[in-house]
Amino acid sequence: MGGLLDPRRRPPVPSPPVAIPDFQTLMLPLLRRLADGQEHTLRDLVTALSDEFHLTTEERAHLLPSGSQAVINNRVAWANTFLKKAGLVDAIRRGVVRISTRGTEVLARRPSRIDMKFLEQFPEYRAFRAIRREEESDSEPDEPSSTATPQEALENAYQRLRAELETEVLDLVKKASPAFFERLVVQVLVAMGYGGSLSEAGKVIGGSGDAGIDGIIKEDRLGLDVIYIQAKRWENPVGRPELQKFAGALQGQRARKGIFITTSAFSPGAEDFAAKIESRIVLIDGPTLSRLMIDHDVGVSPVRTFALKRVDSDFFSEE
Repeated sequence: MGGLLDPRRRPPVPSPPVAIPDFQTLMLPLLRRLADGQEHTLRDLVTALSDEFHLTTEERAHLLPSGSQAVINNRVAWANTFLKKAGLVDAIRRGVVRISTRGTEVLARRPSRIDMKFLEQFPEYRAFRAIRREEESDSEPDEPSSTATPQEALENAYQRLRAELETEVLDLVKKASPAFFERLVVQVLVAMGYGGSLSEAGKVIGGSGDAGIDGIIKEDRLGLDVIYIQAKRWENPVGRPELQKFAGALQGQRARKGIFITTSAFSPGAEDFAAKIESRIVLIDGPTLSRLMIDHDVGVSPVRTFALKRVDSDFFSEE
């Protein structure tokens, strides 16, 4: 394992900037980009539409909640999908599209907007939506809105459920005993891969006479270095004095690395102190701890798993 854990606060994923057009707004501009009848890659269409809507560098790079794809890429792809289902766009090969005869006829009518309501006039699209509505009644929490693609709706629903779970987990940790909390932090670190098994990787010290150290964990399976742990099940923020005491305890152990974990938060003074001292002290606050527990299945268990899949165009290629 390379280097000491550094789980700095991971801020909530912000909502996409309003300047990024929703996938329905992109339908007509996308179809117009195909009006020349030539083949176009989705990648080039994303660039062209980003330029057309004057998106900033930050807006072009803004990711979905999962971080798996840029929002603008996702919305252009879904705009293309709905146009394709309505027969306005033909898929030539993977990532390459061309306007269809029907698409050319639609543009000739000079529509002011193309959206899902507009596409309802085409029987292929109505059949597609009928199937989707049947599936969504069982599996998808949100019908696509005017701004969210189906994938965004699913990911946003996941983020809401995740946030609720993080809050619930942290509340339970705060209600636990100090001894349970000290054991918990060692379990979390072991689950992250520090030291191997729980029996051989870490141990809880705690109690009176702990000299400011609540636990010790090996940084690697061979035990070439150890990390000292301080755990505080507090409601109030941890201040600079507590960090200074922990730093002193590390010096007493001739230790260079430590992790200070709390169920609350750290004051700006504490964060500033930890950033400047020679010893490496990583700070983990309550929200970060609950996220780590969920990420590494400590105190939680999976209920249901959804696998998002897409067609492998290479598989169907006969070239």
